[in-house]
Amino acid sequence: MYYYRERLWPSPAIYISTALVIPASLLVFLPINMTVGIVTAVVLYTGIIAVLVLASPVIAVKDSHLIAGQARLPIEHIGEPQVFLAEAATLERGQRLNARAWLLLRGWVSPVIKIPLTDPEDPAPYWLLSSRHPQQVADALSKAAEKITIPDVT
Repeated sequence: MYYYRERLWPSPAIYISTALVIPASLLVFLPINMTVGIVTAVVLYTGIIAVLVLASPVIAVKDSHLIAGQARLPIEHIGEPQVFLAEAATLERGQRLNARAWLLLRGWVSPVIKIPLTDPEDPAPYWLLSSRHPQQVADALSKAAEKITIPDVT
């Protein structure tokens, strides 16, 4: 069961700015052949859009795991998440960033969530994830953690 799921789609500005490949390819290929120029422009722009859509990672919180792109983290190894917005998020992605942290950042998504790891064998001290709704991710992690029962080893 999913408690939360979000795909980090590129912002509309990214799609608009990549449209500049159309006039650039027309400028190169129109002097050679108009049909080749138009087909090349369409194929290049379509390819860029396909790469942007297919490369958009998913952040999801399931019963037993946090999923961030291709990575999975068991809920039992997650500490108390912290949400950062605006300037605080910029600082976490820059000046305060630990070089050993595991990152899933997208430049078009400003807020971040910092998820400390409690697994002593994991070399990363925390995960830092871009999310448009970091508080919802934190709430979903709390709900998933409540469902985990830690066995008594007495």
